[in-house]
Amino acid sequence: MKYLIKNINIVNEGEIFTNDVLIVDELISKIDRVIDNDVNATEINGEGFILMPGAIDDQVHFREPGLTHKGEIYTEAKAAVAGGVTSYMEMPNTVPQATTLEELEKKYSRAAQCSLANYSFLLGGTNKNLEEALKADFTKISGLKLFLGSSTGDMLVDNEKAIEAFFSKINAVISVHCENDVMIKERQKQIIEEYGEDIPAYFHPIIRSEEACYSSSRHAVELAKKHNTRLHVFHLSTAKELSLFTNKIPLKQKRITSEVCIHHLWFCDDDYKTKGNFIKWNPSVKTAYDREKLFAAMLDGTIDVVATDHAPHTFEEKSQAYLKAPSGGPLIQHSIQAMLDFYDQKKITLPMIVQKMSHNVADLFNIEKRGYIREGYYADLVMVDLKKPQTVTKENMLYKCGWGPFEGHTFKSSVVKTFVNGHLVFDDGKFDEGKFGQRLVFKRG
Repeated sequence: MKYLIKNINIVNEGEIFTNDVLIVDELISKIDRVIDNDVNATEINGEGFILMPGAIDDQVHFREPGLTHKGEIYTEAKAAVAGGVTSYMEMPNTVPQATTLEELEKKYSRAAQCSLANYSFLLGGTNKNLEEALKADFTKISGLKLFLGSSTGDMLVDNEKAIEAFFSKINAVISVHCENDVMIKERQKQIIEEYGEDIPAYFHPIIRSEEACYSSSRHAVELAKKHNTRLHVFHLSTAKELSLFTNKIPLKQKRITSEVCIHHLWFCDDDYKTKGNFIKWNPSVKTAYDREKLFAAMLDGTIDVVATDHAPHTFEEKSQAYLKAPSGGPLIQHSIQAMLDFYDQKKITLPMIVQKMSHNVADLFNIEKRGYIREGYYADLVMVDLKKPQTVTKENMLYKCGWGPFEGHTFKSSVVKTFVNGHLVFDDGKFDEGKFGQRLVFKRG
């Protein structure tokens, strides 16, 4: 495979510049102002387009094994590459749960057979599996996931001795879901006693409150500081939590990092009136004030990465009464487009989008040769047309669940081509499924 992309606007490492890019087999072979096609490469005219490193989504739920009526590795990875996401890290709350190395390797084996994007799978921590986690080779696994608040699936880690043991003994990135489960259950009980069980979705941020998030995140950060743990806090949702993190040191020096998700940057509690359970996530979408402060913290470096927490459920499941409807929703196909809409609104620059969705994720997890447009790096690339609007419809959504929170919205930009390891997997709506993604590898001492 050889491709020569001519005269394209490259967004990379804080700059935008026009160059040619030569791809040979899996790698970026050369980047230069003018590259002669003396290697018989397929030429692509890049004039008028932008080229970015493929996004790396550090938090997704693809539902395989055991929950494949909602989504599966093949369908959700296909949606990912259509949206310019070339690598993902998938969570352990499947059926069975990926809490043993044996179950984890089954997921890797499955992805090797069907995932159009590159992949990594996190090992799930439980109250009882520390010894299993200590056996893990974290050069081949992106990290350990701890649910410090209950969400989809029964994986709550609430034994304080077990939590402290993980924080003190695991020499890898520990990624955490932070919500105080006791607070949530008490608040839900109060709401039901006052209003009954037939309550609307706008009670979600009241039940899964600011204080429930802050309390849990603060506890995790305190433990990480105590044990010098490499901690990554998933999906911040409140302004109050931002005080726990810093932008005073470079990312590569941080021991404690954080993430914000697309839905917490896009929606607010006013949207429950029209979207109801279809924007029901854990942690909950909160106020417009929280949204504003999260966005600002993402820009100033307090929050390090942008991800999706892509978590499909069927339309029928989400259409149930609030207390029965599961939390989560599909987003991965539209994450880059959503961020580019913010660019169109002059809220963020193109280099900052690339930093938060590609560079920083690669640096934070120490991923080998990905996340940047550099010679010798894997050719994980996305071409975008900033002047080609796209309306989200049921017909062009690729999620197996068949719905998405952006349905009906017209994005200002479109992803037109996606390369994964030099393979042109997505080209103007058409897929070449002749080659699958690779297992991510991590540089760790």
